[in-house]
Amino acid sequence: MRASAFLYPWDVIGDPDAPARVADLGVQQVTLASAYHSTRALTPRHPRHRVVSAEHAAVYYAPDERRWAGRTLRPYPAGPWAPGEAYARAADALAAAGLDVHSWVVLAHNSRLGAEHPDTSVVNAYGDRYPWAPCVARPDVRELLVDLAAEAAARPGAGGTELESCGWYGFAHLHAHDKTGGVALGDRAQYLMSLCFCPHCRAGYAERGLDPRELAASVRAALAPVWRGGGGEPGELPDAGAVLDFRTGVARGLQEAAVAAVRAAAPAGFRVLLHADPVAHRCGANTGVDPEHVMGVADGVVVPCTGGADALKAFAPYPGVRAANLTVVGGMGGSPGTLERDAARAVELGATELRLYHAGLASDPDLAAVASALGRLS
Repeated sequence: MRASAFLYPWDVIGDPDAPARVADLGVQQVTLASAYHSTRALTPRHPRHRVVSAEHAAVYYAPDERRWAGRTLRPYPAGPWAPGEAYARAADALAAAGLDVHSWVVLAHNSRLGAEHPDTSVVNAYGDRYPWAPCVARPDVRELLVDLAAEAAARPGAGGTELESCGWYGFAHLHAHDKTGGVALGDRAQYLMSLCFCPHCRAGYAERGLDPRELAASVRAALAPVWRGGGGEPGELPDAGAVLDFRTGVARGLQEAAVAAVRAAAPAGFRVLLHADPVAHRCGANTGVDPEHVMGVADGVVVPCTGGADALKAFAPYPGVRAANLTVVGGMGGSPGTLERDAARAVELGATELRLYHAGLASDPDLAAVASALGRLS
């Protein structure tokens, strides 16, 4: 079974042993970040550093000024954590080790964009802005994300791409020094807290016959039991179906446009996968999709399977790539010791490939367990 490991450019640049180390795991591919959000990452084996602080969302190549000149919303170049053509340098080193390299592109997750252009952000029913979450109903945001997808995906030498956050982002986000655990928010509460009420979304609700002010009040009323009960279940939302229809339509439009833009920019045979969740209302890195629709738009999906692979079943009836994404970093909730069993279960439920998150972050014992499991699976 084809397997790919996720990596950042800084896992490779400056570490001459990194490409061979990854190849020795038994993977055939690396999914290498070319556009990524802010993060703080441990690099446990790098000869020059142990911690990398990527201070803001950025691209790890030089943006094409012919595309972006004069535009208010545009990608940010990286700072010292991945300057210049960092993606290309890392990709070349990995390819020299015999690994296929596909790009990894994060789209609707950009806190610097929200800080510098607050009107681009999701606004919840209480009027709070989420600067890390661009509202994908905004035409200017959508234009930015579609063009970013095309540019960041079709990097020279890449055989394909994986688009993360290609849809709605919302409340759930590991923001700087998060202090949000005092009241537990279940799936429905997370969704209600993720509904956007920016001017563009209000106009979208109105086009579907909904009064945006009444809808926001209904969301707040539905959430009231959560705040009173320390994590109780929210109430029902009137017109929930119409709200979801609007949001699903917006997300589908973005996905269709992004995939089309990537294919127009990429050579023949270039694979386009979306990080996806089969539950339509889900927000975040693995955006909620309609399985039949997305499998007809993209070449396949990458599905979160850490802790269970049941989400694969919704995609199994449709042709295309169904990659099971398994966390193999023990300290981040992964289980590299059970990778062989987890991969076998994923295959039973429809997986055609594996994704391993994340070879650069994993400890030496984690990587040893991965290599052992992949050796038995080959």
